[in-house]
Amino acid sequence: MQMNRALSLLVSAACLVSACDQQTAHQPAEANPVPVTMVRTGWLASNEIMEASGMQCSYARAGDFFVHNDEGEPVLYAIDASGADLGSVLIVPAKIKDWEDITSVPVEEGHWLVVGDIGDNQARRESIKLYFVEEPKTGKHDRYAGQQDLKHALTLTYPDGPRDCESLAYDPIGRQILLLSKRDKPPRLYALDLETALTVSHAELKFLGTISKLRPPSSRDRFQFGGRTDFISQPTGFDISADGTEAVIITYRSLYRYRRGPAETWFEAFQKQPEEVVGPPAVQNEAISYSVDGKAIYVTTEKLPSPVFRFQFTDDD
Repeated sequence: MQMNRALSLLVSAACLVSACDQQTAHQPAEANPVPVTMVRTGWLASNEIMEASGMQCSYARAGDFFVHNDEGEPVLYAIDASGADLGSVLIVPAKIKDWEDITSVPVEEGHWLVVGDIGDNQARRESIKLYFVEEPKTGKHDRYAGQQDLKHALTLTYPDGPRDCESLAYDPIGRQILLLSKRDKPPRLYALDLETALTVSHAELKFLGTISKLRPPSSRDRFQFGGRTDFISQPTGFDISADGTEAVIITYRSLYRYRRGPAETWFEAFQKQPEEVVGPPAVQNEAISYSVDGKAIYVTTEKLPSPVFRFQFTDDD
């Protein structure tokens, strides 16, 4: 579903007024300042990416990213940090019910992308699906094209009934695939170890616990977001850095960064107060990814036009 022209003009105007091409990202008034900058690096150039719901950096070609829609054809679209169209690859025989996020896992020959068909707005699905595919490679004219066969498909169930989920990430230290629910208050964290994920066709997720540190809506938020206020603190995307030391969660209002201590699990790290950055100023932020070196975080949004933003934390810790 495309955004109507009036709303498109409003978003573009808002970016111009706030100088979102390069700015220091907003912080919540009650929080300590976070050392971060935000830059709008460009816009998604492909008009076929209408509902960008997930984003994952390429390990084979630094600077490239894979994104996907949440409905339509089972296609991975390749972009660079500016949103330039680098081509697309059809994944067969995958299907889309509600693709909501994507991550990458290590295998002997490199990395496989894992697409999460995990969305469930009404919490009615008896099972969800993960699709595993070898990371696509470029062909003629240095573009991604053609189709790619699935390497593996995995059907998952929750131990406590259906959940709506839009957030999927891989923990390289714990060697687990993590899922974070959306509509639960507070969000619920689930896990599956990588060895199981790669070797079976059906599995049950393990419930790890809840995450309660995402800031609830304020009266100021209600003035700004109106009827969408109840949704702005819900996780819509999730990523973990390649070295496993940082994680980011995106919501419609804010980006949250967590850092894990040497002896901590991610569930333990998520019990600490995160760093919160209010923004970026887009309609429906749902796709987030670290760069392959972990030095930058990229975010893009559902609805057209779709800006791409880069966050860089400037602290030295």
